[in-house]
Amino acid sequence: MSVPELPVRHVSSTRVVAVRGRELEVRADTVVGEEPLEIRAAGPGQDPVAVAVTMRTPGGEEELAVGFLRTEGLIRGPEVVGVEFGDPALLSQPDDTVIVRLDEPFDASRIAERHFVATASCGICGKASLDEVEVRCDPIPAGLAVSRETILLLPDRLRAAQAVFETTGGLHAAGLFTSSGAVVAVREDVGRHNALDKLVGSQVLAGAGPLHDRILMVSGRVSFEIVQKAAVAGIPVLCAVSAPSDLAVEAADRLGVTLVGFLRGDGFNVYAHDARVDLRDLLASD
Repeated sequence: MSVPELPVRHVSSTRVVAVRGRELEVRADTVVGEEPLEIRAAGPGQDPVAVAVTMRTPGGEEELAVGFLRTEGLIRGPEVVGVEFGDPALLSQPDDTVIVRLDEPFDASRIAERHFVATASCGICGKASLDEVEVRCDPIPAGLAVSRETILLLPDRLRAAQAVFETTGGLHAAGLFTSSGAVVAVREDVGRHNALDKLVGSQVLAGAGPLHDRILMVSGRVSFEIVQKAAVAGIPVLCAVSAPSDLAVEAADRLGVTLVGFLRGDGFNVYAHDARVDLRDLLASD
């Protein structure tokens, strides 16, 4: 499993008054870091174009920037030739600005069309309709089959790989797994969308893709944004601990993503494209 090296700013210490029943304690506590990241992109001979600003947990900035551009359909992935940080002579935190260099021109007009406003909590807001997202997604093959046993393993394996969550309890995670449940990579962030972008970015930078033979497991609920990012990345199976929204279910159905929610203990719900989940052992027992 690939584990990113985290900067010291990914967590910080603060004073808390801890109340437990009738006991009170004043002590230091660890909280997760949150800072803005400006994502820029540039082709050969182009000045960098500002694409979006998102609040994120420091660490994995290259992955987040590349993954964001990929899951939002602004790049295909192979055209990335390098990633640079901001000018340390001008910025106290140079990694608060990331420039993704491409080997072909970057179409800045697409940014104005998409009306990007990014936050750690809600992802990209004011986006065009599901019809527009559907156009940007290549078809996802139907062939991957995942057993019930494999799906049930994923929450514990994701949690075991959450290094920073164990320290702060304040991060979302996105994990990529093989069809047999082996961990490929896990990324964490204060925003669930950022965690997924970091994960996808790690695969783009590693030259892996399309991700048609992978399973995605996310902490928390599933929004439309999570489904569309998984679909654009080519991931066929998306699992989550909590519930999906109605638009997430509609998007999964239209974009060809198997959507599993309420994955807890020995149970789960399949909301879309259940043919990829092998349930023959249960059907045979009926």
